[in-house]
Amino acid sequence: MNLLTGAHIREAAEYITARIKVQPEIGLIMGSGLGILGDYIENAVTIAYQDIPHFPLSTVEGHAGELLIGTLSGRTVVLMRGRFHMYEGYGPELTSFPVRVMKAIGVKTLVVTNAAGGINTGYDPGDLMLISDHINLTGRNPLVGPNDNELGVRFPDMSEAYSSRLRGLARQTAEAQGFTLREGVYVGVLGPSYETPAEIRMMRTMGADAVGMSTVAEVIAARHSGIEVLGISCISNMASGILNQPLSHEEVMETTERVKTRFLGLVNGLISLL
Repeated sequence: MNLLTGAHIREAAEYITARIKVQPEIGLIMGSGLGILGDYIENAVTIAYQDIPHFPLSTVEGHAGELLIGTLSGRTVVLMRGRFHMYEGYGPELTSFPVRVMKAIGVKTLVVTNAAGGINTGYDPGDLMLISDHINLTGRNPLVGPNDNELGVRFPDMSEAYSSRLRGLARQTAEAQGFTLREGVYVGVLGPSYETPAEIRMMRTMGADAVGMSTVAEVIAARHSGIEVLGISCISNMASGILNQPLSHEEVMETTERVKTRFLGLVNGLISLL
């Protein structure tokens, strides 16, 4: 069953709006270990993914699996505490389904975050990187199949998938807080195995600065929907072959825990400017 239909989106949106008294302006999708931002939402209404019609379930450590709607830095937001990945067995139309629902409940701006491996050898674990562009190496696209013109045009423009205006605001926020953001190209892969050293060398040659297993399908769906997007990667580890050590999800979680104060400060400061 293709869940990217107006009827399914409306059913999920109606379930959410019936339980809230505000209309969210900004959507937030939190990557591995970054859901801590949800603790700072005021007057939050929490809805478990399992209760929302047609929502899949998040199965990865560090992804709580709940939607929070409330106020953050004076703005009304909807936050996904945990996302869906294609390596969990979901197609791209399902991993991006929540973005469609966000649009249906009023979201105009999306801030998407992830934990990513550093390909650029000038990066260090714990760096925060603005995503300036992405390379889709998943081999999948959420727009494959019949197009619903109510959702967006058949051939959406991706020349500015990540808003230059929003990136400017993010740089301004980081500068005011006394640190510099990295900025680079994110490459999305299917996973769940980490990349080989040869694959990382290939990606660096292609111009990629960081690699992860999420984000691209969500951003494609958001741009198809007319939502303005800002992407932030937390460089949680250096990618395969750069350091003489194996990769692990535990390292990802440890790094995101270490940088959570800087991450929270950046997103909170940025939200007030959007």
